[in-house]
Amino acid sequence: MKRPSLRTRILYWLGGYALLLSGAVFLHGLLVNEYAERLVWKSLLRSEMDHVLERSAEDPSYRWNDTDNLKLYGPGEEPAIPAELAALPPGLVDEIVVQGREQVVLVRQVGDKRYVLSLDITEMEQEERRLSAFILASTLLLVIAMGAVAAWGLGRALKPLSAMATDIARLKPDRGQQRIAIEEKAGSELTVIAGALNDYLARHDRFVERERIFIDSASHELRTPIAVIAGAAELALEQPDLTASTRGQIQRVHRTARDVEQLISLLLVLARDPARLSRNADDVALDELLPEIIEDHRYLTKGKQLTLVADALPPCVVAAPLAIVQAAIGNLLRNAIENSDQGEIRISLSADATVTITDPGHGMTPDEISRIYAQIARGGGRGREGGGIGMELLGRLCEHLGWQLHIRSAPGSGTISTLKFAT
Repeated sequence: MKRPSLRTRILYWLGGYALLLSGAVFLHGLLVNEYAERLVWKSLLRSEMDHVLERSAEDPSYRWNDTDNLKLYGPGEEPAIPAELAALPPGLVDEIVVQGREQVVLVRQVGDKRYVLSLDITEMEQEERRLSAFILASTLLLVIAMGAVAAWGLGRALKPLSAMATDIARLKPDRGQQRIAIEEKAGSELTVIAGALNDYLARHDRFVERERIFIDSASHELRTPIAVIAGAAELALEQPDLTASTRGQIQRVHRTARDVEQLISLLLVLARDPARLSRNADDVALDELLPEIIEDHRYLTKGKQLTLVADALPPCVVAAPLAIVQAAIGNLLRNAIENSDQGEIRISLSADATVTITDPGHGMTPDEISRIYAQIARGGGRGREGGGIGMELLGRLCEHLGWQLHIRSAPGSGTISTLKFAT
């Protein structure tokens, strides 16, 4: 869902405020008009009623003459009081309808005599309604005109902010030397924001450059001595006159060198952008790679009554760095071997690039599994002890590359580790 712009939100607030204010003024005007109107009718009818009563007291033969709009009903007056007015209480009563005409009526009780003075206000009420409709329409037109002017003014006032937002949206994480331009009409606040952002971009460029230098140096300066150590160990292992103790130590050096080489490769992968990695990834055939990984780790089963069994492996190819795939699967297999004493460790592969390793080991409680996921989530802890890259780094690797790692286990019933590669 697209978020409304700041300009739209301000216009909504201004429009709502203008409508609320106009409605309040209009309602206040109606109330004041009704009150003033009632005062006028009361004053007019009371003065006429007083005049009639005074004249009648002075001259008993005095008779009131009705006009087109003003009529008097009383003792000895014709016509008789209409039924709509006969039951009215003494005082002023507004908006009474008599024979389809709106009346304002003043009722006065003098002894046993009842006088009713009625003023026809039909035409005046019609004029009042037309005037109210005109005022309401003009108010709405005024609000619309004010909205248009406000929209135009806000567009000009917020143009520098909109331009800055557009420039920020165009920033690319993989592009250096990017800066935010400031228009001459921009306010001081935008100048401060742009200055802080440009300072951040400059520091980001320096950080990225340091990171690039480190990655390039680590890729060469660390891998080279490790490769020399691994190569020297391989040559030493080819010597026929090595004692068993010496051969074991050299094999340990060789395995450690390979582990460190995998660790360096993993750390370099974590330091690179996943999009760039996907463009430079290898096509890894998992059905061909799994048997090699199993053979490379078979030596770990020596001294244990363990067998490594691979199920039928369907053809499956994923795009990922070869060394990282080897390290990830090898780490899960290493953990399975180290935490099992006897039985079968089964390795299976699904066509959707999912590798499943089932071991008959000691198993884990739900709390232990939860701790592993918590360590992965917060980037701390080592998971299971032992060689390899560790569960924490494996979890970070899966998150970085979009892989999915799941662990199911129960105490005494072994562990099932599932690693689904992104396809």
